[in-house]
Amino acid sequence: MMIFFFIGVRKIKRAFVTVSFYSEQERKKEHFITVISSDKWYNIETCCMRILSYIKIYFLLWVLLTSCDRKNTVKKTYETSQEKELVKYAKGFDIRYYENYKELIVNTPFLNSSDTIVYRIYTKLKGAVLYDRMPNEIHVPVNRIVLTSTTHIPMVELLENENSIVGFPNTRYVSSDKTRALIDSGKITELGKEAELNTEILIDIHPEIVVGFSVYGNDTSYDIIKKADIPVILNGDWLEDTPLGRAEWIKFFGVLFDKTREADSIFRKIEQDYIAAKAIANNATKQPTVLSGSVMNKDIWNLPAGDSFVARYLADANLSYLWKNTKGKGSLSLSFESVFDKGQTAEYWIAPGYFSTKKQLLDSNPLYGSFAAFKNDHIYTPTTKKGKTGGVIYYELAPTRPDLVLKDIIKITKPDLLPNYRLTFFEKMK
Repeated sequence: MMIFFFIGVRKIKRAFVTVSFYSEQERKKEHFITVISSDKWYNIETCCMRILSYIKIYFLLWVLLTSCDRKNTVKKTYETSQEKELVKYAKGFDIRYYENYKELIVNTPFLNSSDTIVYRIYTKLKGAVLYDRMPNEIHVPVNRIVLTSTTHIPMVELLENENSIVGFPNTRYVSSDKTRALIDSGKITELGKEAELNTEILIDIHPEIVVGFSVYGNDTSYDIIKKADIPVILNGDWLEDTPLGRAEWIKFFGVLFDKTREADSIFRKIEQDYIAAKAIANNATKQPTVLSGSVMNKDIWNLPAGDSFVARYLADANLSYLWKNTKGKGSLSLSFESVFDKGQTAEYWIAPGYFSTKKQLLDSNPLYGSFAAFKNDHIYTPTTKKGKTGGVIYYELAPTRPDLVLKDIIKITKPDLLPNYRLTFFEKMK
């Protein structure tokens, strides 16, 4: 609230005191209190005494109004501010802008979640000391961050904020040269080599925020971190069912580093390149048939379902994926026999599970050698290109660069369409 006083003191018949309460949210509503004296003359001292008494009353009222709970102030801003959606493909998060803050909304923080988590994002004030932070309140730009998935790293690097990473679990899986150099120099702390985070070490390095990853939302380590007054924000990029939806999570990190424009610009370039590659693939008249996945356990073949993000890649590459008409966004679990009957004549076999060589396939099951793609050397795998400590580059970088994944698939199946392109992730299985 802003209070303006208009004071008129006249040594004639009347003295006027006008008090106006002016609210930015209610610009057209003004309330005036006018005190009019009798026809007697009042000297200046008397008028001033009355004015001061009114000032004291309304000053106390102003203090009460402005010292209300911060939640009420934020709520009022929320109700009166215009919001705009900034997310185009991703379903797992939204960004909304308000007058004094942003909202980062995580719609799908973990598998089968019905929860929506709203984080309020405030810009740091230079020289200000932060205390009494509200739950789910984050101040940006974040300068000290803990990441928990290798898929987060390329997005942070594209925003040129890798130096903000202070901790990561299982650092041996990190493939990026930039981040590996920070790990090797001791600037990024190892936070555990097992399934759970080492919360004691994490708390000791004093991160401003932890970007978590959770399958079912029951990670007790995150509860411990929150009790230490360190915000934890869950990243559900892996639950997106389209390639561009996954890549758009760079905007999530753009909010945390106060680089929303940069993140939008980077994603827009990735989107443009993806759409351009898709258009090139659609120029081809032939649709080669494709098989994917392999037997992982007890003769059960795991392969992408028809609505999965992998099936989307194959469709956008203008290929005939043999299981494109199946339902589901995850994986299908089929018997070896059923896949063999349908996929034996497939022209290409892309991403055969964790197998890296044809010998491994034959050692697992000699019938793999009966597939046409095996006989014709048309099996391509992303598991052979690794970082210096053994992390698979595809698993780390591919979610951020779907344009390069799509170009790889086009190059493999329709090489003439991209004559000058070299494969980024895949290699022919030997």
